Parts: sequence; structure tokens; C-alpha cells
Amino acid sequence: MIKKAAIRAKPYTEMNAKELAEATTEFDEGGVPVGFKPLDAAGRAIWESVKRKRGRPVIGKGVQVISVSLEKQLLEKANRLAKKLRISRARLIARGLESVLAEERGK
Repeated sequence: MIKKAAIRAKPYTEMNAKELAEATTEFDEGGVPVGFKPLDAAGRAIWESVKRKRGRPVIGKGVQVISVSLEKQLLEKANRLAKKLRISRARLIARGLESVLAEERGK
């Protein structure tokens, strides 16, 4: 019989059929594998923070998604410029709007 410690030290991709069958017997019965137990409070907190999606960073007071209609040619130009500047299209549009608002305040 092959020792489990020797089997586990070897990557699954390098095992023969007999070694692989023996190394994976714990998964044959289904359910929770041996050695697993319920999470304690600290473990649960870590798990909750890990599984939470990262999301977008909050900018200012957050963002509001809107739908705006643009001429196709203008949108293509905006996409090209955003790519050239290595910023998102949304950031490019925000910069343009900020510029117009600043100009209007100066009048």
C-alpha cells in the first residue's frame, strides 16, 4: 500500500491511476471532506470579506449611471481619445463636463 503522505507530495498530474484513486478517496463519499468544520466568528468575518465583490471605488459622493445619446461619430472620437489618454470613456466625458461647468462659472 502507498502511504498517503507520499501520494500528496506528488502533483495529481504526475500520478498514475492507482495513486490518483487513492489520493482522491476522501471525495468519493460526497458531503464535507474530513477535517472541515464550521467557521468560527473570525473565520466567518474573513470569508465574508473575501467573497464580497470588490466593486468600483467611490468617487466623491458616489456615481449615478445615466443614459446619454451621442452621435456615432462623436462617440468614436471620444473612444479613440480615451484610449489614447488611457482613461475610461466615462472619465473622459466627466472631464469634459467639468471643463464646461468651470467655463460657465467663470462667465
